Amino acid sequence: MTRSPPASPEHAAGRPPDAGPAIPPDADETLDVRGLMCPLPVLKARKALKRLGSGATLVVLATDPAAVIDFKHFCGTTRFELEGWQEDAGTYAFRIRVPG
Repeated sequence: MTRSPPASPEHAAGRPPDAGPAIPPDADETLDVRGLMCPLPVLKARKALKRLGSGATLVVLATDPAAVIDFKHFCGTTRFELEGWQEDAGTYAFRIRVPG
């Protein structure tokens, strides 16, 4: 079964209503997991986040629509903070901060 975020006019325009602020390009690291399906984007992001120091940010680029749900759940159940996400032409960008 494929999970996808609910459709809305804002989502269709690339800015979902719950996405938070736009993702600035000044992340400490960018992880490109485009083409990978659940759960690989989150697993690879977790590994990358563990390498980063306190206060560092990671931008994850993914194409799996289920990544929206997966990253919200991952950040909601771990110490990592999902600062925001956006979608543009089928690519999802998530900005995650290591606390501290």
